[in-house]
Amino acid sequence: MLSKSPKLTPARIKAFQSQICAFYRHSGRHNLPWRKTKNPYKILISEVMLQQTQVARVLRKYPEFLEAFSTIETLANAPLSEVLRVWQGMGYNRRARYLRDTAQKIVVDFKGRIPKTEEELCALPGVGYYTANAILTFAHDESRVFIETNIRRVFIHHFFGNKRVATGKISDEEIKLLVEQTLDHENPCEWYYALMDYGTHLPRVIRKNPNTQSKHYVSQSTFKGSFRELRGKIIRILSEEPKTLIAVKREINNNSRTKEALDALIKDMLITYEKRKYKLA
Repeated sequence: MLSKSPKLTPARIKAFQSQICAFYRHSGRHNLPWRKTKNPYKILISEVMLQQTQVARVLRKYPEFLEAFSTIETLANAPLSEVLRVWQGMGYNRRARYLRDTAQKIVVDFKGRIPKTEEELCALPGVGYYTANAILTFAHDESRVFIETNIRRVFIHHFFGNKRVATGKISDEEIKLLVEQTLDHENPCEWYYALMDYGTHLPRVIRKNPNTQSKHYVSQSTFKGSFRELRGKIIRILSEEPKTLIAVKREINNNSRTKEALDALIKDMLITYEKRKYKLA
C-alpha cells in the first residue's frame, strides 16, 4: 500500500496521463450537454443531478429541467411542488428541494450570481466539497483537486495495484495526493472528464470494482421495493392532488411503511399535512 505521502516520478505521471487521454480521445463521452457549456447555473444543475444517478437518466431529465427553469431566477421563484413535478423520475427528491433553496439563496445573497469560492459554494444547500470544486473546475477552468466515485476507482486500480487490501484501508486523502500530482493544470476540465469516463469504463475491462478497497465505500442498496422507491411513489401520487392517508395507502397497495414515509417526507419539507390531507410543499 502507498504511504501517506506518495511521490510519483515524472515518467510515471506522463505514462498515466497518456493512457487516460488516449482512451478519452477514442472513447470519451464528448457530447454530454453539460460538457459543452461554461454556464455555472447549468453546471450546478448537472452536478446535483449526477449525484447517485446514472448518466442516461440525467440525459433525459437535464434538458427538461432547464426548459422549465431556464434561469436561476426562474428556479428561485418556482413553487417547490412544480420543481418536484419536473424532477420526477430522478429519485432522491431532496436534491430538488436543495436546488430550489440554493437558487433562492443565490438570488438573495449573491444577486443571482453563483459564487466563485469553495467556501461560499459549500454554504449552499446540498452543495458539498466535490460539487463546489467541480463547479469551479468546469465553469471557471480552475485546477481544483476533488474525487468522485469514478475518479476514485481509476486511482485505486492504477496506483494501489492488485495487492489484496483490507476493506477500509485506502482513504480519499491518500488518493487526493495522487490526483494533485497527476492533474493537468493546462486543461483541468478535459482531464477530469477523461478520468470519469475511464473510471466508468474500467469495471467492464477488469470485471471488478476497485472502489470496494476504499475506506469510504458503501454498497448501493437495491432500489426496487426500497424505502426510497416508496417515497418516490408518494411524491408522484401527491403531484396529482392532495390526498388523505387512506387514499395514499390505497394507491400503493397498503404498504405498511406508508405513514413512516409520509412523516419522513414532511421532515424533509417535501410535503405538508393540512386539513387531514397530504400535499406537496
